[in-house]
Amino acid sequence: MTVISEETVDAASLNGHAGHGTTTLGDDTAPDDRVEAPVESVDVLLVEDDPGDAFLAEELLADTVLATRITWVSTLQAARDHLKGFRGCVLLDLNLPDAHGLDLLREVLESAPLAAVVVFTGLDDEHEGIAAVSAGAQDYLVKGQVDGSLLGRSIRYSLERRRADENARQLREARIHARENMRLERGLLPQVLLQRSPLSHRAYYRPGRERAVVGGDFYDAVEKDGTTHVIIGDVSGHGPDEAALGVSLRIAWRAFIMAGVAEDAVLPNLEDILVSERAQEEMYATLCMASLDTGSDRVRTRVLGHPPPMVVQDGTVVEAPATPQPPLGVFPVEQTDTDEVVLPRGASMLFYTDGLVDAYDGGPPSRLEVSGLRRMVSGILDQGVSLSRLPEHLVDEAERSNGGPLQDDVAMLLITHGDPE
Repeated sequence: MTVISEETVDAASLNGHAGHGTTTLGDDTAPDDRVEAPVESVDVLLVEDDPGDAFLAEELLADTVLATRITWVSTLQAARDHLKGFRGCVLLDLNLPDAHGLDLLREVLESAPLAAVVVFTGLDDEHEGIAAVSAGAQDYLVKGQVDGSLLGRSIRYSLERRRADENARQLREARIHARENMRLERGLLPQVLLQRSPLSHRAYYRPGRERAVVGGDFYDAVEKDGTTHVIIGDVSGHGPDEAALGVSLRIAWRAFIMAGVAEDAVLPNLEDILVSERAQEEMYATLCMASLDTGSDRVRTRVLGHPPPMVVQDGTVVEAPATPQPPLGVFPVEQTDTDEVVLPRGASMLFYTDGLVDAYDGGPPSRLEVSGLRRMVSGILDQGVSLSRLPEHLVDEAERSNGGPLQDDVAMLLITHGDPE
């Protein structure tokens, strides 16, 4: 009997076996026109300490329809060098010189999480094979009761089961991720508190689903003691850390307003929250805050690194004045400059995040920017679109200009002094 060395071999070439998937013809036989089905190629890591059993396993594999590339090792220590990143099938004897039983199986499963594992058991240890499947193996085989057909079928089944398990795991993770995103978005996009305010509102949000990752865009509006306060902001970056920080900032802002914190002190306090809650020191937030006293038409605005709002009145669209100031979290905020915008009854202010202005203006490299967005708003309104439908039309038009879906989330808050159209 030939003793098999511990090396990588092609099972189809062992001991003179012909390669599978080919047809051997005699000199006087003409080939037919049949097309051979493709042969599945499988990497097999055979972990078996008995040379005779290892030789038998390789002989059986050579008689299957699988094109197998076999690596044989006789100990767990030797197997460790091959398990990391292995994605094929591990044929595992549960009784090795340096490990045995379910502890051996668990180490193999942990070391090669993407591999399929088929365990070998003895005639008197079939219960151990059942326990191995319960512990995570894809299948088990009893030594002495295996032929080539059964072994090939078990390997194919185990690989397909492992792929199905991996697909199911990825699906579960995607669903969990989607639910987490929904919870974060609900925190970012609240029910505004404007029951006693002279301002009416229309909120709009479209996530950037190309990456399926929620961003840090947020907005809120609250009326307190005769003054209506509005905020819209965007945390730098995309992902759960940024979204969670956006939720923290929005809730903190609402708490400051409801607690009656002085208007000039709200943003400095909000920066303290940002600095204490951010996951990385380089994270910052752009935002625009506006305040309007009931009975007045003068809106006080504070813009920190954010696109300025637009004022819409009688079909005319103008960019609100904004004193340039750094985003929240870049430099310490002790006080903020305030601008003033006239908002007579019937006029509206459009607050938005930079997912709109970052769209391409008909294609790269030029961006839409604030001036291009203002022209876009004017063009949509000139087409007779009602103000209440402006946000949807604006995003659709920005996507046409961009040549496809926008890369970032978009949040908009349309505030009207009086009832909307």
